[in-house]
Amino acid sequence: MTKLKVASKNTAGNNTFHLVSLGCAKNTVDSDSMAQLLIRDGYSATEDPSKAQVLIVNTCGFIGPAKQESLDVLQELADAKQSGQVLIAAGCLTQRYGVEVADKVKGIDGILGTRRWMDIVQVVRELRKTPHPEPLYHLPIVAKTVGTDEHEAMRVSVAGASAYIKVADGCRRPCAFCAIPLIKGTAVSRPVNLIVEEAKRLRDKGVRELILIAQDTTDYGHDLGLKDGLAVLLEELTTSVPDMDWLRIMYAYPGYVTDRLIDVMASSKQVLPYLDMPLQHAHPKTLYRMKRPSNIEWVHKTLSKMRSKIDNLAIRTTFIVGYPGETEEEYQALVDFVQEIRFDRVGTFQFSFEPGTTSEPLGDPVPAEVKQARFERLMELQQGISMQVNQSYVGKTMDVLIEGVDKNISIGRSYRDAPEIDGLVFVEGKLKVGEIVPVRVTGAMAYDLTASPMNTVIKL
Repeated sequence: MTKLKVASKNTAGNNTFHLVSLGCAKNTVDSDSMAQLLIRDGYSATEDPSKAQVLIVNTCGFIGPAKQESLDVLQELADAKQSGQVLIAAGCLTQRYGVEVADKVKGIDGILGTRRWMDIVQVVRELRKTPHPEPLYHLPIVAKTVGTDEHEAMRVSVAGASAYIKVADGCRRPCAFCAIPLIKGTAVSRPVNLIVEEAKRLRDKGVRELILIAQDTTDYGHDLGLKDGLAVLLEELTTSVPDMDWLRIMYAYPGYVTDRLIDVMASSKQVLPYLDMPLQHAHPKTLYRMKRPSNIEWVHKTLSKMRSKIDNLAIRTTFIVGYPGETEEEYQALVDFVQEIRFDRVGTFQFSFEPGTTSEPLGDPVPAEVKQARFERLMELQQGISMQVNQSYVGKTMDVLIEGVDKNISIGRSYRDAPEIDGLVFVEGKLKVGEIVPVRVTGAMAYDLTASPMNTVIKL
């Protein structure tokens, strides 16, 4: 759960809002964009919900636990809501289950989905202008989510010297377990020139790391008629914004990591040797039931090719255990695959039944205790692998983006670490926040590293 922290101007009157962002980084981008639109309209942000006139929860509806967290946060705010406050439920959960959410949480005043989140100002104005005994619903089914709205709603989220930039929204992949296409609609890409303009503005504001995100970044530009769209975008960014230090790619789709993309990653110092490519499983039969690419040989060949061309490549992936029909043999194939490939980072989820997806007829037959046991076994295996991989960096040098200081320790991330989901590097001494500094790795833990600075410590 993220409580939004944004710089806001002082405003007269009672125009204040409190925004809670749940779920993934893509949701955080939408949350920050909504906040900026409100600030432009004269609102200021507060971290204290009791002092806000407008309460907003940008919900997550991806899996069962995320849905419940969203409902719990909404209920907590609804229970404490004061006279004159309005509560808006926004985001993925409300796009798909808006009426149900309003029925479960009494006290919600407005329902705003994912496809027109940029209408947040109009929704707030309407709610504050006219009493609504029943919730106000703003859930258009078909709406343009990117493109012409860009100049009014910048699709970025800035945290210190790093920024997420959403290059596309929606998804056209057929994954049987996933409700994202039902929530977001099909994939719609932002024009290259708008992304480049955004990158330049972020660079001018001191951003050092640009993180490219979408439901599927490797599908970027398909709807714009681009071939190898992600590689084209990266080439344009490295040419137009050569002083953006780091470009990080998230959420690549198996089978669409092309030779051109690999060559761009290998040849550019700006594009980090890091790829987040969710594979979801390793047994062809499981992947077939998931309606995912099931050519495991492609994965082996592509990862081998990437590792041979891209120095010090770090690969992150995610897997689902307990998918309907997953046998012990299929699960063992996944375990063997993780042991063989030795990923830098692995995230594991237990299958969560999603009504309305194409996997619905399969039900949820794998017992909860079996899912939990498989989850624990796979994570224990990866923890050992991660420890060994981290130990291989001891004595080596790497650049670290410093994000904070605690007493006499600076906290940062290397090229191997995406914000919030990967590890940290703890560096001796006080270093300047927002700078990228060379360090020598002195120790390794399962997920994090310790290091000492190569240069003179910069005193704050």
